Amino acid sequence: MQVILLERVAKLGQMGEVVKVKDGYARNFLLPQGKALRASEDNIKSFEGRKAQLEAQNLETKKEADKVAATLDGQVFIVIRSASDAGALYGSVTTRDAADAATEAGFTVDRKQVVLTRPIKELGLHDVEVVLHPEVSATIKLNVARSTEEAELQASGKSIQELAAEEEAAADFEIAELFDDIGSAGQDAEETAE
Repeated sequence: MQVILLERVAKLGQMGEVVKVKDGYARNFLLPQGKALRASEDNIKSFEGRKAQLEAQNLETKKEADKVAATLDGQVFIVIRSASDAGALYGSVTTRDAADAATEAGFTVDRKQVVLTRPIKELGLHDVEVVLHPEVSATIKLNVARSTEEAELQASGKSIQELAAEEEAAADFEIAELFDDIGSAGQDAEETAE
């Protein structure tokens, strides 16, 4: 199906281009979302008449998106989730969770604007892209932790796995010291008995 793009669509084309797409993509996404029109002669003439208005509207929304992106880019949001001792989440962090975290911090972000390159299924700091406009995006960080204290430790640069390894090493050291103390106490008792 031939369509006229009413805005820039990633991996497809710029505003005003006539592109050929699969029928289902056009019927189920582009046309209902108002991102394109069928490429009939009437629609092409209609688009040519509205082109200046659409370009001005696009420029205005891009400027607004640039302002929001300037403040949103680089922000860190904390998401609290339950997880195993190894750092694996019971479930995953979704686009809705990222949007809710940004909204709680005072930004207006819809879950449809959040792009996850891969599912977030472990604790730690994760980069997430937020598409504010077809031509403007920002990158935020999600600090996924079991508690706010843990989130602060992660923000300082320590991972949960490193902390668990340090705690285990400290516990092993304490046990070794305890056995050394018991062994030396037994040796002292043998020496005094002789």
